[in-house]
This record gives sequence, C-alpha cells and structure tokens, in this order.
Amino acid sequence: MATIVLYSINRTAQTTVRQCLIPYSKGASRVDSHLSVFLKTSVRRLTSLPRVRWVPNATGVRFMSLGTAGRTAPGRTRRGAVLVAGAAATVVGFVASATHFQRAEMASVIPKTEEEDTEIAEKCKTFMSPPCTDVKVLQQKKEEMCTRMEMLIMETQAEFCRALEEVDGGKFKVDRWERKEGGGGISCVLQDGRVFEKAGVNVSVVFGNLTEEAAKQMRSRGKVLKGKDGKLPFCAMGVSSVIHPTNPHIPTVHFNYRYFEIEEGDGTKQWWFGGGTDLTPTYVNKEDGAHFHNSLKEACDKHHHQYYPDFKKWCDRYFYIPHRGETRGIGGIFFDDLDSPSQEEAFSFVKSCAHTVVPCYLPIVQKHLNDPFSPEEKDWQQVRRGRYVEFNLVYDRGVKFGLATPGSRIESILMSLPLTAK
Repeated sequence: MATIVLYSINRTAQTTVRQCLIPYSKGASRVDSHLSVFLKTSVRRLTSLPRVRWVPNATGVRFMSLGTAGRTAPGRTRRGAVLVAGAAATVVGFVASATHFQRAEMASVIPKTEEEDTEIAEKCKTFMSPPCTDVKVLQQKKEEMCTRMEMLIMETQAEFCRALEEVDGGKFKVDRWERKEGGGGISCVLQDGRVFEKAGVNVSVVFGNLTEEAAKQMRSRGKVLKGKDGKLPFCAMGVSSVIHPTNPHIPTVHFNYRYFEIEEGDGTKQWWFGGGTDLTPTYVNKEDGAHFHNSLKEACDKHHHQYYPDFKKWCDRYFYIPHRGETRGIGGIFFDDLDSPSQEEAFSFVKSCAHTVVPCYLPIVQKHLNDPFSPEEKDWQQVRRGRYVEFNLVYDRGVKFGLATPGSRIESILMSLPLTAK
C-alpha cells in the first residue's frame, strides 16, 4: 500500500479581513480553513502567515509502493513526450456509446488494430491542431503511455478551448512550435476577448537529455537518477492553462496535468504523473468555492478517499507566497511524483481530473458573466494579479523547469502571466 506523509502548518493564521471581500460562511462544504485564510490574507495591510514546514519528498511525500511503482522494465524511451511550462497542464470520453455499437458490428470484418488506428486518426481531426507527434507514430505506439497521455492532453486542450470560445465569442489563436533538441508544442491563446482578457491553453511534448539543472531540481525532491555517461534521456508531456477574465467577479483558474518518463543507464524507466486544478478569485463567493471544490472531490473520490484531502492540503501549501504571507487563491488540488499504485490506475486518476476542468469552472463563469463592477473593484483585481505574477516568477516549479530546459519556448512558459497587473 502507498504511504503518504502530509505537510503540516505550525500554527493557525491570524490576519485582518479586508471589508471589500465577501465574508465566507464557516458552514460551506469542503472549502474550509484555506478559503478562510485566503479571505484574511487578501488585504492591503498584511501580517505574516505562519512559516510552512516543508517535508522533503524523500521522507514520504512521494506516493510509493513496496513493489516497482514508477518504474518499468528496461526498454527504449519513446521519442515524443511533454513538458508543461506552468506547474508548476476537461476531456469528453474518448469514444461515444454510438461508436461502441458501430465497432461491435464491424468487428467481424475489420481487424481491431486497423479500427484503433482509424479511431486515433479521427480523434486527431477534432483537436485544435494536429498532435505534436506524427499520427502514424501514435498509431504504431498506441498502447504506450506516452501515446495515451498525448491523446488525453490534446483532447483536454480542444474541449476547454471550445468551451471558452462559446462563452466569449472569440477564437483562440493556434501557434505550433518546435524544439530543436526534440519535440515541441501547441499554444492556444485568446486575448482581449469579450469575457477573457487573456486565456491560454498549452500542450507541450518534448524529449531529449535532462539538463544538470533540471536533474538537480528533481533530485532535490528525492529522485534517485542514475544516468549513463552523464546522460539521462527523458520524455515529458502535459497540458497547462491559465485563464484571466476581464470581470473581477469571475475568478482566474489554472490547471496542469503532466507525465514524465526518464530512462536510466541500465534501461530501467522511471515515470510519474503530476498536476492539479486551483482557483484564484478576486472576490470570494462561497457558493462558487463549494462548487469548485466539490467537483474536484467527486473526481478524486472515484479513485481513493484520501486523494482529495491530501491533495487539497498539498495545494494549499504549494500556492503560498512566503514573502507576502499570503495564499494565491482558494486552492483546489495539487500532486506530483504520483507513481503508484500502478501506471494504469494513476493514469485513470489523471483522466478523471482532466474531465473535471470544464464542469468545475464554466458554471462559475456563466454565473458572473453580467455582474457589474466598479473601477475600485477592477483596481483590486490588478493588485491580486500582481501577486499571481510574483508567485509564478519566483516560486512556480514548472516555470523554473521550463526556463532551465534548452530550447523551451519562452512565450509558452510565461503564458500564465496576465495581460495587465499591478
């Protein structure tokens, strides 16, 4: 069984509540102490929150099993995978029920492998852009986790972009880019829209040799990496999104889901998943917070009853700004280095999280589309965005990793920054 060691906070935060923020009801479901802390710390006159006691990954924050979690048998590293530039990245089901009936009827005349190849090709036509990896390669390696994850992140990008376009009325600009060291990505950005001042949804699929800086960052989290001749071949992939609405009563949302694979000197592969979804409102609405957290809890509870409470606490601690003594928002879930109980079960959990992106956020957007706001409320939104910028540039692990990776696309890494801030 997996062993989980949780972070802890030394003492209770005590700060002054800014009157312009809506008071939060203690009885609201699931959005408990962290939301209260956010309300208190989102003030112009701030006092310090308690220092957070970080537990190193090596002491148990990683999910580990007693067997071979996070590793696969020696083999070739697949040349195509993803890097998400924002940590640190919702999908409708892969096949509709009608398609299942059609497949059953055709099974006697069409070999399964040919049918699956056709399905991959047809799915790729629904994406915002052709996938990063060539469709023929995806068909040849359809059983590999890198292929399955790339299909998931491409679907997630397409569904979320189209849901936002429907609300905003604008269109995402699609920009494909390549990395000479290996791989590339697809950046989708909607800017100066009717509803969204800036909305970005990025997919990255990269591979190559891990840099010493990136390897050092991973080892600091407890990873034991044994290269050959000083080289560590890797592949990484993920989807990352940050949405900055124009109206201060519509919250900013961020999500990121990713997969990482490293081949060690003896051919053994280490793998893990990471990601999460979190909400950063300018003005907290308790019903919005409850809806957001309950949606995430439902997705987590399908897989393990401890996932939501554990990953919520992890998110609360990760999105904390030490130099301000503030939290970045009302949290959500966050996890990293997830390599158990099995690769299949970990992937299934990530799929459930990705499927939750649209239903946990779009109802909140629709609810506040026509809310009036004053110049003072817009000004406060700009200040809160400034805190968002500070966190991403100083502490975000995904940004640091992206900037330390040769050939990374700076525009995609910094996509999370708002168009305007104070």
